Amino acid sequence: MPVSDSPSTSRRLLALLSLLQARRDWPAPALARRLDVSERTVRRDIERLRDLDYTIDSTRGPDGGYRLQAGSQLPPLVFDDEQAVAIALALRTASSLGVDMEEAAARALGTVTRLMPSRLANRIENLEAASSGDRGRVVVDPGVLLRIGEAIRVGEELRFDYASPGSDPVGEDAPAPRRNEPHHLLLHAGRWYLIGYSPEKAEWRIYRVDRITPRSHSGRRFEPRTVPGGDPARFLAARFKGSTGADTWACWGEATLDVPLAAVAPYLADGSAEALAANRCRVRLGSWSWGSLAAAFLRFEADVAEAEPAALRAAFATLAERARSASRP
Repeated sequence: MPVSDSPSTSRRLLALLSLLQARRDWPAPALARRLDVSERTVRRDIERLRDLDYTIDSTRGPDGGYRLQAGSQLPPLVFDDEQAVAIALALRTASSLGVDMEEAAARALGTVTRLMPSRLANRIENLEAASSGDRGRVVVDPGVLLRIGEAIRVGEELRFDYASPGSDPVGEDAPAPRRNEPHHLLLHAGRWYLIGYSPEKAEWRIYRVDRITPRSHSGRRFEPRTVPGGDPARFLAARFKGSTGADTWACWGEATLDVPLAAVAPYLADGSAEALAANRCRVRLGSWSWGSLAAAFLRFEADVAEAEPAALRAAFATLAERARSASRP
């Protein structure tokens, strides 16, 4: 619909820019109809935008048209209401991304909200992201993320120092730089991880990005590989469950608990349970080891019986001995 019967040039330019951002190609007659002006006026307005450093190509066709392209610098942008709210919400929660750019996000949020109409600002004013008390949060240098992302894009091997727990990052005993073919960069539980292939070890490796200090690129190029299973996110999730294959726990077991089903159901995560009686249920859980699985059953503070398989029963025996030792003065 037209912006106005007699729109000012500035309002018309903003409306034109918003339309150009909304889709890839615009026929000149369609732009003229949307703005309620002549095609000649559209051509003049396109030239005004080009003078403001917007890269706008002319497209061929029966009617001719225009296409907004990426330029050499970031020009002013125009957002609709939903886009503005989405950007503000993303900036408010930037601290949860684990990237050291809170100050830049705060400045950008101030710019966006300062220009927002009150009807939009009121929708997000109460959605504060609490981060001041999160002293243990791990953040990464955005430059390191960009460096890794570029290596993934061009298929170039990375050389980097890696601060493994307990290692000395400097001195004579410092470990040799790692060499890795980077394939995927993922955010998981507030931390960034690199999934790459080690040609020296002939296996896939996972690295925490906050422990990576890139060195100069070796320049060696590599052909992209497919992560086992084909899904990087599931591959990463499987490693956190102690599995080198499917996205599932390495150990699964069942046991009967003398407790109502309602008392355990909210805490089963990817486990399951069924009621056997009013105060008894059969529970199935998974974990990365048999010992941790046995401990998971004991956290319900109920009598445990009929545990399967045998490895789980052996883990209960081991935990019982450890508990006895811990109870001695």
